Amino acid sequence: MNYIPGLPVLATFSLAVLLLAITPGPDMTLWMSRAIRDGRAIGMMAMLGTNLGIVIHTLLVAFGVSALIVASPVAFLVLKTGGAGYLLWLAIQAVRNRSVLAVKATGKGSASMGTAFLNGLWVNLLNPKVIIFFMTFLPQFVSVKDPHVTGKLIFLGVLSILIALPIAIVVVLGANRLADWLKRKPQVMRAVDYVFATVFSVFAVKILLTQSR
Repeated sequence: MNYIPGLPVLATFSLAVLLLAITPGPDMTLWMSRAIRDGRAIGMMAMLGTNLGIVIHTLLVAFGVSALIVASPVAFLVLKTGGAGYLLWLAIQAVRNRSVLAVKATGKGSASMGTAFLNGLWVNLLNPKVIIFFMTFLPQFVSVKDPHVTGKLIFLGVLSILIALPIAIVVVLGANRLADWLKRKPQVMRAVDYVFATVFSVFAVKILLTQSR
């Protein structure tokens, strides 16, 4: 098929995606926090939300919209401010209301699957570092002169999700099992609240410092 790159390109791309998949970021932090607080299903929904964000980023890159966003100082500023603000809000919730990591006696929180899905989607979409990454990463594996460049970019974006999905599932399942132990250790649980709040805050600062060029 014309939109599938050659085997050497696929091998190199797959290795790069695997390395990136095991690198912690806001997405992974969110999956773990929601799985610990609300259980496996909620963690999975947050993970699916971030994956939808990847699909959207892929389409934006394939059709050139991301380049327009990065080229516009105002649009880029709004995007990164919104993303950083959302992560800071998650950090505040973790410390003040224990809403990120509080585990009830049943081991499940009160969040809905829809809310978790949207949390994952917004954390991904409002991260300008992801836009810049996709703009610089995916095009490395295609030629601008290729008449099927759009199809290949979309194919690679979807492939990246399929490659990283098993790792994401392991992360969510591992976090969910950790919740069983944390329920018996309230002091440790509170410390974890602050750890995740700090991580979210650090990512928020990094987003604010992101430059479009």
